[in-house]
Amino acid sequence: MAIVNVRISGAAERALQQLTADGTSTSDAVRQALLDAVALRRRRAMLDDARLAMADPADRAAIKAAMQEWADVDPW
Repeated sequence: MAIVNVRISGAAERALQQLTADGTSTSDAVRQALLDAVALRRRRAMLDDARLAMADPADRAAIKAAMQEWADVDPW
């Protein structure tokens, strides 16, 4: 397990105060914030990929074809 020391001030300090206001320890708040930051970056990357796909006429045609192919499939 790594140990990280960090100095914070300003907005970061206020954010940490919010994250610990409910009694969450500083360590737990920071650990969760790191996990949340990674998840947010992944979601943003997926959104960027989706936007690129929707901007590409060939990708849009492939998506449309796949949707039409599966339109008649009953999932139940």
